[in-house]
Amino acid sequence: MAPEAVDFDGSSSSLKKVCVMDAGGSLGSSLVYRLLQRGYFVHAAVQSPVEIESMIRRNIDNKNLRVFHTDPLDYHSIVEALEGCCGLFYSFEPPFDQLSYDELMAEVEVRAAHNVLEACAQTDTIDKVVFTSSATAVIWRDPNDSTPSLGDIDERNWSDVNFCKKFKLWHGLSKALTEKTAWALAMDRGVNMVSINAGLLLSPDLKVTHPYLKGAAEMYKDGIFVTVDLKFLVDSHICVFEESSAYGRYLCFNHVINSNEDAVNLAQILLPPNVSSLPPSMMVGDSNLVPQRISNKKLNKLIANFEGGAAFNPTE
Repeated sequence: MAPEAVDFDGSSSSLKKVCVMDAGGSLGSSLVYRLLQRGYFVHAAVQSPVEIESMIRRNIDNKNLRVFHTDPLDYHSIVEALEGCCGLFYSFEPPFDQLSYDELMAEVEVRAAHNVLEACAQTDTIDKVVFTSSATAVIWRDPNDSTPSLGDIDERNWSDVNFCKKFKLWHGLSKALTEKTAWALAMDRGVNMVSINAGLLLSPDLKVTHPYLKGAAEMYKDGIFVTVDLKFLVDSHICVFEESSAYGRYLCFNHVINSNEDAVNLAQILLPPNVSSLPPSMMVGDSNLVPQRISNKKLNKLIANFEGGAAFNPTE
């Protein structure tokens, strides 16, 4: 499928040009907006004509935007979107809920990640890739595992693939396999990559059927149920891209669901207005505070330094 591009007649070579894949989603569209604000020239890669029209309407007067119709399973369309870019912000969230998100989704996401990293390796101008993964690629492990614990769960941990398969934690399985594929290719091809392992994104379109929420009660009881606001997630992506010291993986969240009040408040956000009762998975019992067992110190330290530094000017 040949990519379709929409130009807004802006191609200043003095601007840093970056590509945002899955630019039609909540994260992608917000990244496009913030990057344009910061003076970047943006290639917005979207997956459908409807998303192209929406992107055009939101940014009709912006001369620094080019919109591409890009299929993450179509290598050539990816290469076209990356042309001339120094960086890529990559995310891929198939529009499926818990009922349709199964083990086969891992194959789809792995293929997409493979295509994207291979395309980046073949694009001479790409200096850095920010790869959006998930906290579900980090948190799931067999409680009976005899491996010595490192204390709090952080970005050094990986979800146990066999454990995810056993309990049908397909989101964790898919994100772990996909991220491992991306890292293997990045290291083999010499691509500079940083990953953001995001908690549950509290976006306006979030529903209780989101596949991240499979195992929500267990996450809560283990003190590892984390969420992230859209603004914090966007700022984190830009921070790890612009900071030359950024490396490896970063767990990204700014709230831990570890009290009954937190869980009930989240459930009320997730449920439709006409539903008065909470689902069994969110009925977590007493009001005691569950000890937090997950850490994002690495990201918080980087952001603190980033926010305290001089304002970044991408035209310099």
